[in-house]
Amino acid sequence: MTVAPLPILVVTGFAPEARIAEGEGVVVAQAGGSPARLRGLLQDESSSTCRAVISFGIAGGLDRSLSPGTIVAGTAVLGGGQRWPTHPDAARLWAKRLGESGEGVVMSEIAGAETQIASPADKQALRDRTGAAAVDMESHVAAEFAAAHRLPLAGLRVVCDPADRALPPLAAKALRPDGGIDVAAVFRSLVRQPGQLAALPALVRDAALAFAALRRVRAALGPGLCLGGLGLSKPLGDVL
Repeated sequence: MTVAPLPILVVTGFAPEARIAEGEGVVVAQAGGSPARLRGLLQDESSSTCRAVISFGIAGGLDRSLSPGTIVAGTAVLGGGQRWPTHPDAARLWAKRLGESGEGVVMSEIAGAETQIASPADKQALRDRTGAAAVDMESHVAAEFAAAHRLPLAGLRVVCDPADRALPPLAAKALRPDGGIDVAAVFRSLVRQPGQLAALPALVRDAALAFAALRRVRAALGPGLCLGGLGLSKPLGDVL
């Protein structure tokens, strides 16, 4: 009897990211953009339920040369003064597969942050400190889990807000714990600071580009985000 391989655990922040990630060969964990809540959620997972961990979704740009929709394949994850290498072949395989479908991929380190990195000055400071191309609020938690359970790690993110774009304060309050949009919280933030309205067209435009790219990525990579061969006992290079 053939035993089905364990799925890959895909870690995301938003409900739309989770819906895009879903599919054959993966299980998805998302916690509404809260690192603390994500850690709690992952406590219910174990190394016996998945074969690898991927951080997947949109991210803030740190490299000023990267525009919304740019795909970043992580060569390592940085956070809290630590550096977690990703599986050495993951970024290379993604670049190859996505290149075949006409997508360009930047291979670089990805930063994880406990709080939203919203201003251009804060993005530049993080870029100067880490050299990372992009930042999100899940990659370092995914890396902690992968390291604790001796699982391979990979990261695939798409730039949403570029390095020179500030996120309005409402962005920090926009998510519910289930990863959906908290419309009431957004409205309250706009009432308190109506000047944020000026930033919304660019934010919506950036998000549309990022999510369109993320959907193309998912469609191009297929089952298991094409990392079905990723495992501690079978190097990904065996499937290239």
